Amino acid sequence: MATVAAFGATDQPSGSNDRTIATVVLGTTQTGNVDTTNTADRFGNYRGGAVVITSTVGGTPTVTVNIQGSFNNSVWFNVPYSLVATPRTFVITAITITTAVTTHYLLQETVPYRYLKCVYSANTNVTLTATAYL
Repeated sequence: MATVAAFGATDQPSGSNDRTIATVVLGTTQTGNVDTTNTADRFGNYRGGAVVITSTVGGTPTVTVNIQGSFNNSVWFNVPYSLVATPRTFVITAITITTAVTTHYLLQETVPYRYLKCVYSANTNVTLTATAYL
């Protein structure tokens, strides 16, 4: 798994708050019970952001997705996210996907974690692409 720096064009790890949004492709067309191919390194950015997950499906599809963060790229925990329709209702529960869909998950701001990835489990006939906007 590669760790990808999440910096926009004007970002610096210890720079000002004048930052652009960084895009990190976490994984493309992944199948199986795996972590995303890439991990985003947010450095000191606690501004929130979003994870966009796109699924394509085969027969009887299902997959469980956990959006996870870490301080040290070793110990992981689910991070708070919300749906666009309910932007201030944050949860840390696993996401279950059973259809072909593209969904935007908003990440709660001011939650401290440096690294971000998705973990896929119980995957049957689902192909996933995930991108983080930080």
